[in-house]
Amino acid sequence: MEQALSADILERFLRYAVIDTMSDEEAVATKHPSTEGQWDLLNLLSDELQAMGVPDVQIDPNGVVIAHLPSNLDHEVPTVAFMAHVDTADDVMGNHVKPRVIKAYEGGDVVLNETYTLKAEDNPELSRYVGQTIIVTDGNTLLGSDDKAGVAEIMSAVHHLCVHPEIKHGTIEIIFTSDEETGAGMDKFPYEKISCDYCYTIDGGKRFEVESECFNAATVKVHFSGVSYHLGMARGRLVNALTMASFFINALPQAESPEATDGRWGYYCAQNITGTATEVDLTVYLRDFDLEQLNRRIDAMKQLAEATQALYPKGTVTVDAKYVYYNMALIARSKPFAMENLYEAGRCLGMELEEVVIRGGTDGARMANERNIPCPNIFTGGHNLHSRFEWAALPAMEDACALVLKIIEVGSSK
Repeated sequence: MEQALSADILERFLRYAVIDTMSDEEAVATKHPSTEGQWDLLNLLSDELQAMGVPDVQIDPNGVVIAHLPSNLDHEVPTVAFMAHVDTADDVMGNHVKPRVIKAYEGGDVVLNETYTLKAEDNPELSRYVGQTIIVTDGNTLLGSDDKAGVAEIMSAVHHLCVHPEIKHGTIEIIFTSDEETGAGMDKFPYEKISCDYCYTIDGGKRFEVESECFNAATVKVHFSGVSYHLGMARGRLVNALTMASFFINALPQAESPEATDGRWGYYCAQNITGTATEVDLTVYLRDFDLEQLNRRIDAMKQLAEATQALYPKGTVTVDAKYVYYNMALIARSKPFAMENLYEAGRCLGMELEEVVIRGGTDGARMANERNIPCPNIFTGGHNLHSRFEWAALPAMEDACALVLKIIEVGSSK
């Protein structure tokens, strides 16, 4: 079974990885999915599920595939769902991906191209896969294991069940979303089309890491309006919106930035900026595990806007804060059976699962908080996500798929 699963996972991942599905944070306000390439992968997944014999496959107009594999049991058990997203991030180029398979990694550094090298000293996990298969980038794009590895692992698990109808299972829901990387993946999610009692996102990273807690997240849009004037006669008249925005960004505490924090520490992150000396738009990401602390950060942004406006009295600063997702820990604790089944499945497979916190969020966080559905996150085998140094380990991908199948078995026996 392992060899068949391994070959199927790799083949699927390589097929999905080369489809251009990078999402667009600006376009998502008016278009779902935000990019056409996401439709290409969603349609392909729908076709493949139907070809497997999955009888109920739907594509929602807002870019969500929902499929149901009916129970073959003679008794009822809770319905389990598995979810992954089809879009890739834009931190580096997320389109035109050219994955490279190293079938027997020899150890040491991996040269990606003339400019970039994947350094073994910076990636100690590589040593765990000497002699085994890893997948890397060509150094020009990310790889897309976030979350096409998760997509491939779910699809391979479903395919395995379809070709082995003797395997007993309850009803299984398969969910593929779009635009997760923009934070808008669940904005128009058709909850009325699902009936799962618990769900797992396959959207993690390192082998054997699982997660039931994530950041609370807010996105803050800050607009700076200056006063335009001829530069030669600007004294006492010109108010430069870029200068205002620079002051604002520089006032954000460097000790509370993503590059200065880890573990349970939250942060401020100036994510992008556009504009001219007259009008500037700034987007700031706020993250914290404690909701009260996140609200404190939002208040700090508003106070900083007032201070900026006081220093540049002819200019104006407006702040618009939006909550993106909430920590899913409370739901996980109130409905512990999802984590219990996960750990039982891991024990059955001899996996030493390690629970860590997500310094980010998944579509599952929103499902948990908006519909009270526990939704832990499972590793995919990807590393260095959202970067040109991203790599994935095929043995870890196999383990993620095996864990999905074992969770189904455990759930069916309850």
